[in-house]
Amino acid sequence: MSEIPAKATESEDPSDGATTSAAGALAADATEALARAAAGTTAGGAGRPGDALWQSSPPGSIYDYIKVASFSIGPDGLVDQWSLRAEQIFGIPADRAVGMDPVEAFIDPDLRENGQRRMAEILDGREWTGVVPFRMPDPEGGGRGEDGLAEVYVMPTRNKGGEKAAVCIVVDVRTLRSIETDLAASQAIFGQSPFGFLLIDTELKVRRANQRFASIFGGSPDDHRGKGVHDYLPRAEADRVSATLRRVLETGESITDMHVTGHVPGSEERRHWSINLYRVHSGSGRPIGIAWLGTDITARRAAAREAAAARRNLALLNEAGARIGNSLDLETTARELLDVVVPGFCDLATVDLYQGLLAGDETPPGLADGSAELRRVAYASAVSDAPFRGGSGEPVSVGAVHHYPFNSPCADALRTARPKTVPGEEGGLVQSTLAVPMVAHDTVVGLAQFARTKGSEPFGDRDRDLAVELAARAAVCIDNARLYRREHERALILQRSLLPPGDPVASGLDIACRYLPGNASTGRPSEVGGDWFDVIELPGHRTALVVGDVMGRGLRAAVAMGELRTAVRTLALLDLEPAEVLSALDEIARGLGTPGGVQQATRAARRPREADLSEVYLATCVYAVYDSVTRRCTFANAGHLPPVLVEPGEPALMLDVPPGMPLGVGGEPFEEVEVELPEGALLALYTDGLVESRDHPLDEGLQAFVGALTDPTRPLEDVCDHVLNTLDSHHGEDDIALLMARVQGLPAESVGDWTLPREPRSVGRAREYARGQLLSWDLEPLVDTAELLVSELVTNALRYGEGEIRLRLLLDRTLVCEVWDSGLVQPRRRRARDTDEGGRGLQLVGLLSAAWGSRRTPRGKTVWFELPLPDGETGLTDPAEALLSLF
Repeated sequence: MSEIPAKATESEDPSDGATTSAAGALAADATEALARAAAGTTAGGAGRPGDALWQSSPPGSIYDYIKVASFSIGPDGLVDQWSLRAEQIFGIPADRAVGMDPVEAFIDPDLRENGQRRMAEILDGREWTGVVPFRMPDPEGGGRGEDGLAEVYVMPTRNKGGEKAAVCIVVDVRTLRSIETDLAASQAIFGQSPFGFLLIDTELKVRRANQRFASIFGGSPDDHRGKGVHDYLPRAEADRVSATLRRVLETGESITDMHVTGHVPGSEERRHWSINLYRVHSGSGRPIGIAWLGTDITARRAAAREAAAARRNLALLNEAGARIGNSLDLETTARELLDVVVPGFCDLATVDLYQGLLAGDETPPGLADGSAELRRVAYASAVSDAPFRGGSGEPVSVGAVHHYPFNSPCADALRTARPKTVPGEEGGLVQSTLAVPMVAHDTVVGLAQFARTKGSEPFGDRDRDLAVELAARAAVCIDNARLYRREHERALILQRSLLPPGDPVASGLDIACRYLPGNASTGRPSEVGGDWFDVIELPGHRTALVVGDVMGRGLRAAVAMGELRTAVRTLALLDLEPAEVLSALDEIARGLGTPGGVQQATRAARRPREADLSEVYLATCVYAVYDSVTRRCTFANAGHLPPVLVEPGEPALMLDVPPGMPLGVGGEPFEEVEVELPEGALLALYTDGLVESRDHPLDEGLQAFVGALTDPTRPLEDVCDHVLNTLDSHHGEDDIALLMARVQGLPAESVGDWTLPREPRSVGRAREYARGQLLSWDLEPLVDTAELLVSELVTNALRYGEGEIRLRLLLDRTLVCEVWDSGLVQPRRRRARDTDEGGRGLQLVGLLSAAWGSRRTPRGKTVWFELPLPDGETGLTDPAEALLSLF
């Protein structure tokens, strides 16, 4: 007897209909199949009488999972038919199994007696169902095989001869228990899983849902049968998910952590899920659907957004620390703040600073009423270049001065030093604006506004805190820039006040000069330096030219420069030689850093100690005295760069002047060099900022400077501009001082020079020479005064001097008279008593002349006086009134 084929019916739910006795169900199915076969019908419906429809089990039936076999027992109790399924379960081929006693072959010896009794009852026509332990015969024969457990359903039957027999249906209990375990696991997944679980069939409809899924989307698990993804998700999202499901069903490729966004019933909150998809197969390997495992990640997404926002804010603060405050300029610092926040933090932003702060007021307005004038110094936008209204009501352009109404949120923020939120206007571009006061050292210096456009994420508490931190950092940098600008301007004012005002004028020289403070050309504030220059008029139509540089920068260097410049002018008026001037300056520089002055510094230098470099003042200086009559110039140098001379028709050259030691070092004398300057020659004195920078070494700069002086005949102003434009004078690293002079000596007709013997008649002769020379110069109004003063000076030379007497008259912008002799005693002015007959000569000279004095010469002394020309600004003194004023 062969296996009885039966048509398997597919259950609507793979887990439904499970009973405690699967073998009994199988027996019922087999009985039903036999009845249908006998009646000529199928499980699918009625057939024609007498027609028997035999079919193979379709793929995916339960027989693919449960091991079921059949065999028959003959009247003798031996196996007479053995199915293929029996061969698969027991591992014994049919040719060996037929004729075997099943009790002897499969039952343990201890149970065989009971087995023989059951076999006799079966052959007697009784049905029997039960669980039978058995052991597999050794395939090789004679040995003990593997033990097993089978559920057996025995049905009595008869053979062709009418003898009693039996048909046995066997189910492997081990496989059945495995299926029961799998079903329990499936039930646990669906019923106990904390994740939403769906089984989706090949038509993309829900076949089964678990309780977790139903608790989220409402109803019971059965209520979701037959629904599709469009019943749960928005259309666009559902289309995307449907396409993914089809791809998984077609390719078998699993999808992991696919993010899906939607809403749950009864809530408008956007929810986020992480979905895992994989294809499900039947026992025969046929795809029967898709498993959907979903996890709600809404909270995780929110936490991720918070973490991302925190990282973004930290990165923004790091960027702000690196980019804000690199320049000590108020406007630049404000622009750096906006470069950081737009577009990383907001879409539009502005910075307003108090107008008084920008104007350099000593104390900017602090916690005032908030309505003070402000200037918009910076604006940035990621969406539009047009200024937005913010809290002022009207658009404000960059550079405009404005103020906020008293009751406005921006004025309130300035008044209270607390940030305020300004809602956007209806129909406008801006969604909301944060008005954040810029507070530095408890002082409000301005207002920063950060705005986001409609459609952007609104400002939160974290954003408000970040805006306050960014504004505070920028405010500190702006306040530092304000303080630095104030100190820089003070030092610059001090330095400029110590330089010669206007264009210097000198006898026999055409003067042009330039001074550029550090970084003035680049627009970046910097500390002032100690560079200076000076043009000092000396007696006898001589001129002292000075250029110096105090080492260091800042207010300290500017003050030291002022002290040295004042000392130079004082020493120059004493008419000392250039080397003597520098020696005295060296002593003064050594005493600048010592409270006790020069003598204290000298005593301290004798004591061995470590030098306090912070109190050492060092400077370089070149000092030159030019005589317009002889066109000779005497130079002395204290560690400064050499002067440059350009003679007509000759290339420029650097004069070989011994450099000496810088001022403040001490211990070394200074040397003098005298050079005769031809008419029209060009003399240039300068500081190292003109010829040296980080990009250009000193030697290269000196050569470039010499090469730039190619045409000394051009106007001096043009020559200065040409030099500054040719050289790298815009580096801004150091101050630049440039002093240029073109030689224009006094013509011979403007000089009267006579030598007088040492005798009384020389007084009258001197008056005659003076009268004749003045008349030849058309200076008749000065004749009487000049005769009187010349007579007094020559008389003094006869009475108190030595050697022959020399009289010289010089005509330039003023009239200068000089009387020379070989005596070393300097004249001293004294006040004569009313009864004295003499002693009033020098008083008379002082009353009638614009200036008078004496100086030492290599062979004696020179006494001189100066008279203004009749067309000059200074009026002449009446000699008669001057004489009467003496008594």
